Amino acid sequence: MATAVQKITLSSSRDIPFNKLVLSQSNVRRVKAGVSIEELAESIARRGLIQSLHVRPVLDGEGQQTGMFEVPAGGRRYRALELLAKQKRLNKTTLVPCVVSTANAAILVDEVSLAENIERAPLHPLDQYRAFQAMRDKGMTEEDIAAAFFVDVNIVKQRLRLASVSPALLDIYAEDGMELKHLMAFTVSHDHARQEQVWEAIRNSWQKEPYHIRRMLTETTVRASDKRAVFVGVDAYEAAGGTVLRDLFESDNGGWLQDAGLLDRLVSEKLTTIADEVAVQGWKWVEAAASIPYGVTHGLREIRGIPVDITAEEQATRDTLQDELDRLTTEYEAADELPDEVDARLGEIEAAIEALDNRPVRYEPDEIAIAGVFVSIDADGSLSLDRGYVRPEDERPVEATDHDAQDEEIDPETGEIREPAIQRTVITIGGQPVQTNDEDEDDGLKPLPERLVIELTAHRTLALRNALAENPHVAMTMLLHKLLSDTFVHTNPTGCLEANVRHIFFSAQSEDLKDSPSAHAVNDRHERWGITFPPTIRLSGTG
Repeated sequence: MATAVQKITLSSSRDIPFNKLVLSQSNVRRVKAGVSIEELAESIARRGLIQSLHVRPVLDGEGQQTGMFEVPAGGRRYRALELLAKQKRLNKTTLVPCVVSTANAAILVDEVSLAENIERAPLHPLDQYRAFQAMRDKGMTEEDIAAAFFVDVNIVKQRLRLASVSPALLDIYAEDGMELKHLMAFTVSHDHARQEQVWEAIRNSWQKEPYHIRRMLTETTVRASDKRAVFVGVDAYEAAGGTVLRDLFESDNGGWLQDAGLLDRLVSEKLTTIADEVAVQGWKWVEAAASIPYGVTHGLREIRGIPVDITAEEQATRDTLQDELDRLTTEYEAADELPDEVDARLGEIEAAIEALDNRPVRYEPDEIAIAGVFVSIDADGSLSLDRGYVRPEDERPVEATDHDAQDEEIDPETGEIREPAIQRTVITIGGQPVQTNDEDEDDGLKPLPERLVIELTAHRTLALRNALAENPHVAMTMLLHKLLSDTFVHTNPTGCLEANVRHIFFSAQSEDLKDSPSAHAVNDRHERWGITFPPTIRLSGTG
């Protein structure tokens, strides 16, 4: 037999004279927050009381109703009405719409007051924009809307600027796919297609600051010397339908590429192709982006490849080049200036020797299976492949013995050990997973832009790190000062004395940070230290 569903009953509503209402002592709101009582009073004077008060009858000592009603929920509205009454703008006997609950209800008035406040959801900025837009469409000015809702007119203008954003991006924002600061950055452009393209390029990348979005949207032309243009090639760009503006009267370093969107697409496609080729080698993951920020490899274990031995033919070529280099160096040692052809030849020889000395390396298959590769573009437009980084979550546990074979490695039907599953390389372009195809004005001083301040701060911080590392006595003095300060001045709130190593990643940085002298010095020093540091010791236990 089915159980009947118990029906709920709602409290009745009635109009009660204002002078019969008193504020409940159980009202939880004590601290002022949000719209002021004065602003709420003006809103009621303009629009009327939009939301009823929640009240309960006041009982005397014998449990009889006194004719008065306490207000546990709606205290700010009550105070606003009280202010209007004091200003003689509201008659004290004016009827106030109220929802009346029973005096002996099982629910405490404290609970009602708390629920009325915490269950209230603030209006989403997108809904606010749509409401402002509807009011403007019906003839209200931005100043009228701001005055009606007691907000600064700039707030109204900012919300209305969202009309220039692609509806697809508005939907993403509505689903919490991006922050308001990102959405506002897209308002600098009215090109919806370009907005969506930029978002796809940066949605999961490291460079997602608002200034980066604005820079990409306002970048209408790209110099031919830009690393992206060099990487793709101007010929390939023009073959894809792009146009190049050239200066016929002055040197322009190849001109300006007019379609930044097309160039970004070609860069993404070429990086995807290269990432696919790298993935064939069996790497666990490939991270590809036009720029890989400085410091992203921190916390990753770098595996050391084994240099491939130089062949007899390559060694003979290197010896020949070295002999020619020594001969030219000796011949023109006393010359004040080298002939152009000799200078060019010396550069070719040095580059060839460097290419032979930089031996390719090979990695063990079991290391490739857990490591990944960063694919990016160097400052000069050349391809950069940084191989052999293992993420902490990909580290293998201590190897089990043969008799510790896992049950899932044995086929329950045949009893034979299963073949290991084929690993699929995870490829990301600009942080976005890629579906792999396994089948065929003013003269006065102006403040520096926020973006420039952030990027310069990153450069300064990195330079200070390097300077500190190169002066151990200064580093020791600073450490001693910190320890003494924590001990005697008690600046450490926990009262503990500790020293640790932390790495702070620059979430906003210029693309040239990793190519700065400070970055090269830090990387070279860590490379030297890493060679002499003992390998990681892995311990296992049963818990």
